[in-house]
Amino acid sequence: MQITFLGTSSGVPTRSRNVSSVALKLPQRSELWLFDCGEGTQHQFLRSELKISQLTRIFITHMHGDHIFGLMGLLASCGLAGNVQSIDIYGPPGLNEYLQAALRYSHTHFSYPVKVHTITSGLIYEDQEFYIYCGVLYHRITAFGYRVIEKDRPGRFDVAKAQRWHIPPGKIYSQLKHGETVTLEDGRVINGADLCGDAEIGRKIAYCTDTVYCDRAVQLAEDADVLIHEATFAHQDAEMAFRRLHSTSTMAAQTALAANAHRLIITHFSPRYNPGNPIEFKDLLKEARAIFPKTDMAYDFMSYEVPRRRDSIIV
Repeated sequence: MQITFLGTSSGVPTRSRNVSSVALKLPQRSELWLFDCGEGTQHQFLRSELKISQLTRIFITHMHGDHIFGLMGLLASCGLAGNVQSIDIYGPPGLNEYLQAALRYSHTHFSYPVKVHTITSGLIYEDQEFYIYCGVLYHRITAFGYRVIEKDRPGRFDVAKAQRWHIPPGKIYSQLKHGETVTLEDGRVINGADLCGDAEIGRKIAYCTDTVYCDRAVQLAEDADVLIHEATFAHQDAEMAFRRLHSTSTMAAQTALAANAHRLIITHFSPRYNPGNPIEFKDLLKEARAIFPKTDMAYDFMSYEVPRRRDSIIV
């Protein structure tokens, strides 16, 4: 599971940071999921190594422009040049109406199926490998955070051991790989767990923006391998953060700490902290690390390989 940050600024883009968008590349399948789609996201795709043709699902947190203004352009481009098969979009009430109005007034027609799912708190998607949950955060308008859970996988099947035990190959191997107990023709009872290594624990990712510190963000981030959390403001600007219902760097760190997350990546930074200002981005990172040492600061096109509880790789 590889996370790529396509936009890490809040409110407006800057020369070095576009507005919010995060891509998740799924393991062992040519599929991309996108979280938020600020203006210019399709241009960020072109500047990255991601393939727009692999995009299948888009998850929108809320209806503020820096999270949705790129959506219509991206969807139109997918139809014209992206070779996309279909896209499912998940988001708050009003999202479908917004897209329908844009389609009507721009006289745009999608050449592939697009389905919009209006979400409420709880499980919103499941397939053979993943669950996706959402929950309402605490912002000026309805805003959702997301939690992606990779399902546990059975341990590696020891084929050589099965052969030594003279277990005939075929359907039985498949059953044993899934940990089932099988009775052979000769009467032996074989427990699949005896032929499999330790199960691979599924990874967990939480994405929380925009929000002030709240219990729901902690719940979404519980035991997450990585929490992606907004850190719009520095700690000394906490009063402004509370007024605007955004998080400071320290609030993001407190969320990660309370949730027992394994790593925190902060994003969605106010341009007021650009280099040369009294407080800079590096100061926000220092503040967060004082509370939660395993914190990294996102930048546009940063990639993060979500580990299976091993050392992380950031490029």
